Amino acid sequence: MKTWTVAAALLFVCTLSLGQTARKPCDELKTEITKKLDDKGVVGYTLEVVDKGKEAEAKVVGSCDGGTKSIVYTRGAASPEKTESANAKKPQ
Repeated sequence: MKTWTVAAALLFVCTLSLGQTARKPCDELKTEITKKLDDKGVVGYTLEVVDKGKEAEAKVVGSCDGGTKSIVYTRGAASPEKTESANAKKPQ
């Protein structure tokens, strides 16, 4: 009986660890982060996907592709597309 309990526990732990190491595509994660920032009304920022270790002065807001890349947040001028969509959301 103890053998089966131990085996079941090991199987459960292994299953959980596999789910945590799944590779999330950078484009998908960047889209999710962009949506969250836009929902909070954040304007004037850029998100960039960079290699791990090449973050420089930017704030790391996500990790993707199995930890090989980072998504960094930089305050400042956003692309014109983001500025226009942010202005369209502001009440007049």
